[in-house]
Amino acid sequence: MRQRLFQGRFAVLRYFVVPGLALMLGLGSALAQSGAPANPDQAGKAAAGAAEAAKENQRKTDEFAEAAQAISGPAGNPECVWLGRRVVRLMWRDDLDTAFRHLDLYDRFGCPGGHVQAAFRCLTRFGAQIDDKAQKSLDDRVHACWINPNAQPQVATAPAPAPATAGNGASAPAAPTTTPATK
Repeated sequence: MRQRLFQGRFAVLRYFVVPGLALMLGLGSALAQSGAPANPDQAGKAAAGAAEAAKENQRKTDEFAEAAQAISGPAGNPECVWLGRRVVRLMWRDDLDTAFRHLDLYDRFGCPGGHVQAAFRCLTRFGAQIDDKAQKSLDDRVHACWINPNAQPQVATAPAPAPATAGNGASAPAAPTTTPATK
């Protein structure tokens, strides 16, 4: 008798529990999708973030197109450009394990390994001009070396010293140079 009583209660609960769970899941997902209404300031920030992301994607697309025009052969393919620049960047940061894993992928795509070597050699020539703290500086330099691995760093020339002048603006006479007589 007792067993029948419990079975009856559970049978009734089954009819309510299953639809109740379905209703709760449906309401939960509906509430999660609707979210809270956004403030106008937050909407403006979101729009600015979306515009910034679109601008960044366009810059990347332009870089790949530039590489395809400048480099003939497989090194100009987008997958080779992306992986190759990544390998060079990782090698620069001394993350050799990750760089070698990426280099394996680079080789699988049929990309030329010599281009990675030449781009890294170019990057080491520019070493003092790269700001390690600024990611953009490194990325720009890696891209420039990928496009033209034979690039040479520009050496800053020191300005010629101005001639010494006396107080009235006339140039001072040059000191006579004498050479000691040797016997």
